Amino acid sequence: MKWKICGMRDPENIAQIALLEPDYMGFIFWEHSARFVENRTPALPANIKKTGVFVNALKENIASVITTHQLQAVQLHGEESPEYCEEIQALGVEVIKAFSVKDRFDFRCLTAYETVCNFFLFDTKGKLPGGNGYTFDWSLLRNYPSQKPFFLSGGIGSEEVTKIKKIFKMNLPLYGIDLNSKFESKPAIKNTGLLRTFIKEILN
Repeated sequence: MKWKICGMRDPENIAQIALLEPDYMGFIFWEHSARFVENRTPALPANIKKTGVFVNALKENIASVITTHQLQAVQLHGEESPEYCEEIQALGVEVIKAFSVKDRFDFRCLTAYETVCNFFLFDTKGKLPGGNGYTFDWSLLRNYPSQKPFFLSGGIGSEEVTKIKKIFKMNLPLYGIDLNSKFESKPAIKNTGLLRTFIKEILN
């Protein structure tokens, strides 16, 4: 199981979270987010993939941010086309394509993205592209038709431990858990103790 801790910004908090050794650390480059990153991000340990989160951004902008911040992965959280995803993948980064889900989802839309991204990510559909703070109906994942590994995201907090363990038993290609708003003391500041306890409970 991989762990992605998203919405990071503060250098001291980043250093604290890095000690938990998440597999991915996410930085949001969508200017309307409360967790928007304006300054240079610090270097991360080699075992943590620095991930940039974008929403319908220009390819040239993403290419520039990849270079400036030394990104290893890009999460596309808007209405990006399969062709666009392929162009971003060609920049030499992993591509995580996010899809918004609530009470229903047409999994047929995933087919065109199968070969142009490394992972899917399923997040809660809400007013914002992400960070809405509540989960979607995970039972919909029983209909997941693909073998493409995916991240589970969207309002995941300590109260979801039992539900996540049930997901593990569904024989799905669940690749990682994406954690953000439910572990914050304020936007972009994560509670290290809460995260450590949550991860330990999931793995036990």
